[in-house]
Amino acid sequence: MNARQIDPPEHLYADELAFLAAADRGPRPPGWKLTPQAVVTFIAGSAGRPVQGPDGRQVTIAAKFVGERALVERCVVTLAGERGLLLVGEPGTAKSMLSELLAAAVCGTSALAVQGTAGTTEEQLRYGWNYALLLAKGPSREALVPSPVLTAMTTGAVARVEEITRCLPEVQDALVSILSDRRLVLPELPDDSVAYAAPGFCVIATANLRDRGVSEMSAALKRRFNFEVVPPIADFDAEVALVTRQARATVERVGAAYTVDEAVLETLVTAFRDLRTGSTVEGWEVERPSSVMSTAEAVAVAASIGLSTAYLPGPDPLSLLPGHLVGVVRKDDPADHARLLAYWDGALRRRAEAGGRMWRQLWEQRDVLRD
Repeated sequence: MNARQIDPPEHLYADELAFLAAADRGPRPPGWKLTPQAVVTFIAGSAGRPVQGPDGRQVTIAAKFVGERALVERCVVTLAGERGLLLVGEPGTAKSMLSELLAAAVCGTSALAVQGTAGTTEEQLRYGWNYALLLAKGPSREALVPSPVLTAMTTGAVARVEEITRCLPEVQDALVSILSDRRLVLPELPDDSVAYAAPGFCVIATANLRDRGVSEMSAALKRRFNFEVVPPIADFDAEVALVTRQARATVERVGAAYTVDEAVLETLVTAFRDLRTGSTVEGWEVERPSSVMSTAEAVAVAASIGLSTAYLPGPDPLSLLPGHLVGVVRKDDPADHARLLAYWDGALRRRAEAGGRMWRQLWEQRDVLRD
């Protein structure tokens, strides 16, 4: 097998999924690989307690999604009822990762996915045609090219639609009849066929409601989804642990050693949380940039610092943080550069004056922020 940059969860956690399937013999919804309880355990972890396998083996399941267990449980219940699930929230809150984990645990594959963009067509949500076969043989099952959604329908699997609100409204509404009637008419075929949804079929969609280029969902489509808001990580220590783990994995995937000190990552996450929330733990107000200071962006910065340290040794890793922060805040609005400077001259300077060593080092790097 060729090496992969990123393994989908059904491959990365194949042994764990097989273990959970054998360990929990409780009732399962039609078409599910795991019981609902096992799906929750797979995603949210076993809370440090080992799971007993049928062969006597015990395995402690680590949490893969950092968030409320109750959120995961509501998502699983929605899918067990074969209702559409819409995960909404700011960019970088792991909505896509959660949808992949849910799909992998429920049906064994997260690959039946459509990426929503302004160029996504109705065919990508319904079906298209192999035009060479269409011209040679006319409309036929052989010439029909099913979309991931149609494949999920006929096999009783989970279809994922990423960033559904980036699709045009008329494209989004192709899902209305699929989610309500649970069938799709194929009028071009000679026998006027109908594709029926097999038991277990459901749709998970994600939406970044803060992004530009968002198309409002119709009321009819909204009614066919249960909405779940995926919030930013609330716990500081949990966010630091996640950033460390993900950044380390990125660097080690290319064969390099991750040597960034945890204190640097704590400083990085603190800065991101200050700018994300508009306030500090000390109670000082901070002007929020319009750019999304997400955990995903923090992971990218931490990974970049780790790669720089591994491949271009020399500078103190902390000295690299200001330059990366400028790149993050200026993605959407150049005026955010002034907000970052205000943060440097306000909260960060006060921490430096209070004797914080890491903050004093960052304050000394202020010249990096100049245009």
